[in-house]
Amino acid sequence: MGNLLVNWLLSSLSLIIVAHLVPGFEVTGLAAALIAPIVIGLVNATVGFLFKILTFPLTLLTLGLFLLVINALMLELAAFFVPGFAVQGFFSAFSGAILLSLVSMVLRFLIRF
Repeated sequence: MGNLLVNWLLSSLSLIIVAHLVPGFEVTGLAAALIAPIVIGLVNATVGFLFKILTFPLTLLTLGLFLLVINALMLELAAFFVPGFAVQGFFSAFSGAILLSLVSMVLRFLIRF
């Protein structure tokens, strides 16, 4: 249970950091920063999983790079459901998704749990 809470808080912190770095990627308020990782996880587990299955041949053809596009689309979809979390355009979602994974990875490495 403790690891889940730490992961959730690190994801929220990652969103806040990425919102400051990527233009068009906005998180307004702590509540949106705390709710958005939950919604992103739910969207990835449901719709994202379905998209990954349906686009598997294209993912193979692009050697996995199409997964970045799917992640950007899932980020835009999650932003649609969370008030206070907005992604303006595909480029912001694409660069935000890449930077979000990198920032999360660095924060998890620094915490090392």
